[in-house]
Amino acid sequence: MRTVNLREARATLSDLVEGAAKGETVFIASRGQPRAVLVGLDEWNRLCQVPSFGRLLAASELEEGDLPPRDTSPLRDTAL
Repeated sequence: MRTVNLREARATLSDLVEGAAKGETVFIASRGQPRAVLVGLDEWNRLCQVPSFGRLLAASELEEGDLPPRDTSPLRDTAL
């Protein structure tokens, strides 16, 4: 992973895009703080296809009794 400042990213955008297409991840920083990440389309598509936790549970082969029972006791009172 590489970090570049915004000014450098503007000046070398085509090189950064080519690197991202080849699998390189680039952090773009502004005033020393990371503000954006440049990733390739393949990586983006892979990250978008991660299933939700609920779907993972639904697809699992859990059977009755595999999970502990849910705690149904009332929540404690808190002062805000």
